[in-house]
This record gives sequence, structure tokens and C-alpha cells, in this order.
Amino acid sequence: MPAVISKTVLVLAEDFAKLDAAAAAKALARGLEADGRWATDLCALPAIAGAPRPAGAQLDERDFDSRLRAARCLVVVAARLDDATLAGSVAFEAATRARQGGVPAYAATARDQLDPFEARIVDLQVILEAGNTRALAAAGRKLAALV
Repeated sequence: MPAVISKTVLVLAEDFAKLDAAAAAKALARGLEADGRWATDLCALPAIAGAPRPAGAQLDERDFDSRLRAARCLVVVAARLDDATLAGSVAFEAATRARQGGVPAYAATARDQLDPFEARIVDLQVILEAGNTRALAAAGRKLAALV
């Protein structure tokens, strides 16, 4: 019996520029779902007590791993990808779990400051820059064609 390929994309979003995590996840999901090929599972990680999530913050959602294994791929939405992303951020932890589970990972960010080697360490297939709601939806449409 052939394996069933999931039609669900797991979107993990942190607060994004002027958007809270939920709004950023929804904006990207609109683009992913635009042509009807993909469904989305949104995992928004709001800031802690109004402050940005610190480096080293853990994915504390208990069912994240099972949701990840059930997904076609992971899309990380983060305001910035840089050296700090490699130092134990939630984005890095999620991408690492995806790699370990054989799930491809992609990213949408307002500011990509990773060099190609750093992006390879995080094992992100594609990183798209998007600075606002409209650009996140457009990034979602581009990713829909890639995943």
C-alpha cells in the first residue's frame, strides 16, 4: 500500500515585525491555501509577557512533534534569521526537529542575514524575505508551488 502524502503544511510563527505571531501565521497560510492544494496547521508562538522570545526558548507545545510528523513540511515564520537563529532559537529548534524527522523545512522572514553555510546548518530548503502581511501571503503562494 503506497504511503499517504500529507496535504497539511505546519506553519510555526513567531511575532513578526508589527504583526503578532497569529497574524503572521494567518497571512502566510492565506498564500499557501490560495490554490486549494494545501491545508495549514498554524502554530503561533506569541511573545512572552510582551517581550521577544529569548534565544534558547523551547518549543513548549506538547503535541508539536506529532503535528510535525503529520505535516508535508514545516514553514518557519520569523522576523529575523541571523547568527542568533543558530544559537538555540525556536526557529532553529523547529528546523532541527524537522530535519531529524525527515520533514523538509522552509522559512519566511523579514530579514535574512544567514549566509548559505548557516542556512545549510539550519537545513532550510528555501528562505523567502517578506516584510509585511501582503508579502507574507505572496511568500505563501511561492511556497505552495515548491512544497
